[in-house]
Amino acid sequence: MSDLVILLIGVAVIAVPVIWIYNGIIGKHNAVDRAWASVLTQERQKNKIIPQVEKLVEQYKLHESSVLTSVTELRSALANMNEGVDTKSLEAAEKHTKELMKGLQVTVEAYPELKASDVYMKLMAEISEQQAQIGAAIRIFNGNVEDFNNAIEMFPGSLVNSMLCRKQKIQSFQDSEAQSGFEYKPNL
Repeated sequence: MSDLVILLIGVAVIAVPVIWIYNGIIGKHNAVDRAWASVLTQERQKNKIIPQVEKLVEQYKLHESSVLTSVTELRSALANMNEGVDTKSLEAAEKHTKELMKGLQVTVEAYPELKASDVYMKLMAEISEQQAQIGAAIRIFNGNVEDFNNAIEMFPGSLVNSMLCRKQKIQSFQDSEAQSGFEYKPNL
């Protein structure tokens, strides 16, 4: 074999793993970027959904309150009717009944179930679901950060990173509020 062929094989033996490690570092860095974008997307989704659900709950609450007020007025009008024939009281009670029935008919079409407590429970479930999705996205992000940091800190990736990539270690997501609940702090 000629010296040139041996030299080319030697360069290839060194270059291929270096290229493979370099591409691995870049790929892991891009995975961290994508994972963080997922965290932000989940947070954005929560921030868009929660105010809409809160507004809906408030509408249900106001509507349920107005129906309850109408029913109370009808009861009062019926209670004010005397034993004898009182056409004015009967007319007032009939007016309240018609208004209440109109309102209930619209209500049944628009809101098939008048229970604000159920809506509140659904709001809490939605908030909980959104928080769970954000938590999952953060766990994925932290896993990608760990893979990336391992790739740039462990040999031979650290050598390739210091010579070619020069990527910096990425900090994992941390929650200071959650951390304050623990007395134990690892000595990292």
